[in-house]
Amino acid sequence: MGTSRWWNGFGTRPDPPASAPPHSPEELVAEALRARSRPGLFEDRVAELAADAHALRALMTRLRNAVTTAWERGWQPVDLARFTSRRLGPRHERLAADVIAAEMRSYAPAGVDARWRDQLAAIEARIWWDGDHTRAWCEAEDATPEVLAACAVEILDLLLTLPRLAMIGPRPGTTGARSPAPGADDVDQRMLGKVRALLSKAESTEFPEEAEALSTRAQELMARHSIDHALLDAESGTGTEPAGRRLAVDTPYDGPKAALLTVVADANRCRAVWHRELGFSTVLGFPADLAAVEMMFTSLLVQATTAMVHAGPHRDAAGRSRTRSFRHAFLNAYAHRIGERLRETTLRVTAETGGQDLLPVLAARGQAVDDVVETLFPHLIKGRARPVSNHEGWAAGRAAAELASLSARPEVSSR
Repeated sequence: MGTSRWWNGFGTRPDPPASAPPHSPEELVAEALRARSRPGLFEDRVAELAADAHALRALMTRLRNAVTTAWERGWQPVDLARFTSRRLGPRHERLAADVIAAEMRSYAPAGVDARWRDQLAAIEARIWWDGDHTRAWCEAEDATPEVLAACAVEILDLLLTLPRLAMIGPRPGTTGARSPAPGADDVDQRMLGKVRALLSKAESTEFPEEAEALSTRAQELMARHSIDHALLDAESGTGTEPAGRRLAVDTPYDGPKAALLTVVADANRCRAVWHRELGFSTVLGFPADLAAVEMMFTSLLVQATTAMVHAGPHRDAAGRSRTRSFRHAFLNAYAHRIGERLRETTLRVTAETGGQDLLPVLAARGQAVDDVVETLFPHLIKGRARPVSNHEGWAAGRAAAELASLSARPEVSSR
């Protein structure tokens, strides 16, 4: 067998010589991408990128183009920022937000849906820099050009592997990208303000009975609001259609958290589809109901986590830690009991409010949501929850759910 020209056939085969340095900016970017799995070579390629202003510009252009492709594949601004942070970290998320802001400059404001503008504001995707972004970013992050180049290549590598998602809203620059017309499904901000106030009172009281009464009132408000919207939409004939939102479902204990979101969605006449590998669920329903689901899920998750941590660590008789199984059982039981409570409240409000025309209207809206789920997820598979092995955790979680506030408030985040 012949030997290569760089190995004499004896002893340990040496590493092959490095390939000739690429020359064009595009080649430098391509070589850096190919070197991602080889740390030493990746550092060399990143250094070459950072030393070449033309190559850095080519890299950022390639990154903006990848963001455009992500929109075409069903991703939205919050999805990209959240997934980047989940896989790469907060610094990468901040750079991704800047790239998104730069990419969005190519669209006329009238061609960007209002829901997209809200997401851009939520992730702080804005043009905050003057002149050269590379210099401004390095100064803001106290980072070298090599760090910028490495982050950009890592984000690009991530974006190039994104799966296709269901299209739950018009992407920017399309004819459908417009603000929804005012109608029956405008979310009543005054009602949401009342819900937030009830939550604040429920969380501040030291008396569980008072907290439960306040939370039940908040759920009643949201249930009545949903019914009012359904009847108004039916009477006006505006033809409001179901929409979608994606909500984060983070580790650890993502399975029970997804179960909690599912029961909250079901109780509010929505449907949730969990994308475990991506760290979020797609929730489909009518706009007012989606707003209720997001607020309720956020609030209940905070309450569940607080109660779970307050329960402390757990060990078996032999001293082995059972904290993980306890918390898994705790959150599963919490979700199960919360689902029961939410359904009870929704059914009671529906019975108290309903007339002869209500049930057919609600049935039609439910069918409309189911049809959208079938269209967007034709091959949907229902998973089976992991069995619960910690009965102490189950009992504690169910008890915590009995005292949980069934009101909601918007999520507060910071950059």
